[in-house]
Amino acid sequence: MSRSDPEFEPLLKKLRKHLLEYGYGVGARFNYPHVARPFLRHLAKRKQAIESVTAADVARYLDSLKLKRYRRPFPDHSRRMHRASIHMLLRLVQGEWPPPVPPTSNHQCATHSMVTAFDTWMRELRGLSPETRRGRRATMYELLVWLHEQNKSLEVLTIDELDVYMAKRYAALRRNSKAEAASNLRTVLRYLHEHGYLARDLAPLVRGPTMYALEGIPSMLRPEDVQRALAALKQDRSAVGRRDFAIWMLLITYGLRGGEIKALRLPDIDWRHERLRIRHGKTGAYSDLPLLRKPANALLDYLRHGRPKTSSQTVFLRAQAPYRPLAISTPLHGVVSRRLAAVGVVPAGKHGTHALRHARAVSLLRGGVSLKVIGDVLGHRSERSTAVYLKLATEDLRSVALDLPVRIQS
Repeated sequence: MSRSDPEFEPLLKKLRKHLLEYGYGVGARFNYPHVARPFLRHLAKRKQAIESVTAADVARYLDSLKLKRYRRPFPDHSRRMHRASIHMLLRLVQGEWPPPVPPTSNHQCATHSMVTAFDTWMRELRGLSPETRRGRRATMYELLVWLHEQNKSLEVLTIDELDVYMAKRYAALRRNSKAEAASNLRTVLRYLHEHGYLARDLAPLVRGPTMYALEGIPSMLRPEDVQRALAALKQDRSAVGRRDFAIWMLLITYGLRGGEIKALRLPDIDWRHERLRIRHGKTGAYSDLPLLRKPANALLDYLRHGRPKTSSQTVFLRAQAPYRPLAISTPLHGVVSRRLAAVGVVPAGKHGTHALRHARAVSLLRGGVSLKVIGDVLGHRSERSTAVYLKLATEDLRSVALDLPVRIQS
């Protein structure tokens, strides 16, 4: 076989292009194609198509690697580099790697089928968001696995057995988490009964902690603490600093959720008409907000001088290779908490993106903005969701408090 291996060049060229596009360093751009070539030779020798490679095939190949000079296994760092290169190549070819493990046993197949049907029902008939569906899928999966482990039948599940499950599964959860878990479990049980999997509807018997409307007090940051962190952040002219400053400006100006910021795309910024299009993750609705000068300048500065040059249409990207969009499942907590800690601010409550969202809501309230307008900015469906922020405007409530009558002694 020729050392040039021209039959491998299309794949290796694709790998090099991917490494360059996502900003990998010179070492990775040299080493990854260099170690991928022997793997392609290995497949060609076995007459195996790369599209058919499995995780077991990769593991066997890595186990077979030896240092030529000493005939001993590769050290861990070399093995990791080979594995990373091969996995990247397989992702480019197969689209997903490692591939999902298909169910094998009858129980796994049945569980997978039920959870998939439940997810389709939630998406197509209920119109639930991906985040809500993820939590309820997990609830159904955990229940079915527990029943299988306990050798219990779903069809004749009793409330006593359900109590045992809930006591084991939810004992360590906080009060609000228990309430959410109970709500998810009721939805699962109701679905199982309506679709003939469960003989008796046990959903009404599932009790969670009583949660009263507007009972919680949201956490917020003091305006002076926000300004201190913002002033320090503005001095950071690194790529990360420019990115974080743009995120902060969106948070304190519009009160956006972290997921809404991560989902922001370049076409959502209408520079000509000075509009910002936001997709609200919880409701799925869109809002067109005015693109104000300060957040616009922060975005422009990041896009010109801080954002890596990639083909991605997502606005905010990782600051280090690979230059991918920020993962939707990863919170922006660190972007806020890290900058607060840098100026010595230690909030008593939450100190993530929602704390800035709450602070913006209160500033609008104190500015005399109506609940309806605040709800439109924050992406709320009803005024009840916005009314919770009234409890944070304590100074304003004190100013309208009635004086108690004083009894005059006769």
